Amino acid sequence: MKAIQITEIGGPGVLKYVDVDDPKPSSGQALIEIKAIGVNFIDVYMRTGLYPARLPMVPGMEAAGVVLEVGEDVSEISKGDTVAFASTVGSYAEKIVVPAWTLVKVPDGLDLGIAAAVMLQGMTAHYLSRDTYSLRAGDVCLVHAAAGGVGLLLTQMAKNIGATVIGTVSTEEKAILAKEAGVDYIINYVQQDFEAEVKQFTDGSGVDVVYDAVGVTTFDKSLACLKARGYMILYGQSSGPVPPVPPTALAGRSLFLTRPTLASYSATKEEIDYRAGEVLHWLNTGDLNLHIHDRYKLEDAKIAHEHLEGRLTTGKLLLMP
Repeated sequence: MKAIQITEIGGPGVLKYVDVDDPKPSSGQALIEIKAIGVNFIDVYMRTGLYPARLPMVPGMEAAGVVLEVGEDVSEISKGDTVAFASTVGSYAEKIVVPAWTLVKVPDGLDLGIAAAVMLQGMTAHYLSRDTYSLRAGDVCLVHAAAGGVGLLLTQMAKNIGATVIGTVSTEEKAILAKEAGVDYIINYVQQDFEAEVKQFTDGSGVDVVYDAVGVTTFDKSLACLKARGYMILYGQSSGPVPPVPPTALAGRSLFLTRPTLASYSATKEEIDYRAGEVLHWLNTGDLNLHIHDRYKLEDAKIAHEHLEGRLTTGKLLLMP
């Protein structure tokens, strides 16, 4: 089968389109014919070595497709089911073997591209807004990269709860998308000081929670935007990792700081079914809208990574085998 393989860490050029052996399912596993693959920043982190990975490797952690075969002791799904998954490495390929308990059935009528595009980022937005900090009606949150894949979904979930959303973007095009998703107050952080704007919008009180996937370039000012006992949620680092933070940096206003991961919030089948089930249901009913920026051929993974890292995209990128 065809796959994208990495044999060394580096830039997008290390993504090679090659032939690899077809995988075979073992006990508790399912073989999936992949129809659509989600592209995420964690794929970049693995490619560059920011997140250590064993080489050679097939990157990617999210896809949707059709079950071709199941191993022994599999009762959750059957051959022919349309399914989606997140958090299993190796999705940049035509086929993949996945632990059956991590698979979620795709609702009838929902496009597999949409299902692939929403699993990782949709479940991330879900746990961020429901559990890491449980948003309530009347809360004010700051969402960085509000026109990104997670940002657009997180904004919609926050608005459906009744929260007020302040969103940062880098271009006017992204500002339009963020506004369409429901952002109440847009800040172009290239042209404006987002800390000063947040303070002005909140009459100096600050926000209840900051959702920050940008990292080093936004972290310090994000902390300054929080009200007393506010939550600083650092769930990504697209601009680079944040240096060590002394506990005293949180002391002045008794702030909370956490660095959550999807793996910790989808550790059981029950939790995966709960999160993915709600997200896929909302998509199917129109309560959640997904913006797909572009679909690339699998062999063009290098181009997709260049566009993602260059911040030339809004919403979600897909690879199509």
